[in-house]
Amino acid sequence: MENAPAFSDMIGMWTGVCLSMCIFSFLYKDNPFYKLAEHIFVGVSAGYWMCIGYWQVIYPDLIQRLQGGDWRYLIAAVLGIMLLMRIFPKCAWMERWPLAFMVGIFAGYNIVYTMQAQILKQIEATVLPLWGTGSWQTACINLIVLAGVLTGLMYFYFSREHDNSLWGKSARLGVWILMISFGAAFGYTVMARMSLFIGRVMFFQDVWRATVQFFGGS
Repeated sequence: MENAPAFSDMIGMWTGVCLSMCIFSFLYKDNPFYKLAEHIFVGVSAGYWMCIGYWQVIYPDLIQRLQGGDWRYLIAAVLGIMLLMRIFPKCAWMERWPLAFMVGIFAGYNIVYTMQAQILKQIEATVLPLWGTGSWQTACINLIVLAGVLTGLMYFYFSREHDNSLWGKSARLGVWILMISFGAAFGYTVMARMSLFIGRVMFFQDVWRATVQFFGGS
C-alpha cells in the first residue's frame, strides 16, 4: 500500500508493544518478562544519558575549551578523573575530594534557591489580602488559604498538647487540611499515570492500524 510503514518501522513498533506487555505483566506478579524489560529500560536509559552527557556537556564544555587553550578547565578534568577512581578500591579515597567539592557547591547554591523558591515565594503566596480584592469570591479563597496555612502550622507545633481547647481544635482542622492536600496531590499523580496509560493504549491502536496497512488489509 502507498502509506504502509517500512519493515524496520514494524519491528520497532512491535518491539515496543512486547516490552510494554512485559511491563504490564507485573500486574499479575513479578516474573522474568518484567525483569527483562526493566533491565533493558535501565540499560538503554543509562547508555542514552551517557551519550547525551558526553556530547552536550563533556565535549563542548571541557574538551573543546581545552582544545581552545583555556587550561583552567584542566582542573575540572582532573577532578572528574578523580571521581572515577572509585572504580579501583585502592584509589577510592581520591573520589572524596571532587565529591566534597560538588556537594559544597550544590549545597551553597541550593540554600539561595530554596530560600527564594520554597520559603519566600511560599510566604508571599500565603500573605493575601482579605479585603479590597474586588470580589467576595477572591476574599473567601484568600481566607481559606490563610486558615489552612495557620491550622496546618498549629498541627506541627508539638510543644503544646492538642486537647479540646481552641488550639487543639485548630490543630485537628489542620489535619483535615493536610489530608485534603495530600489527597489532591495523590489524585493528580493517579491522573498523570492514567494519562500515560491512555497514551500506551493509543500506541497499541496505532501499531494495529500500521500492521493492517503493512499486510495490505483495509
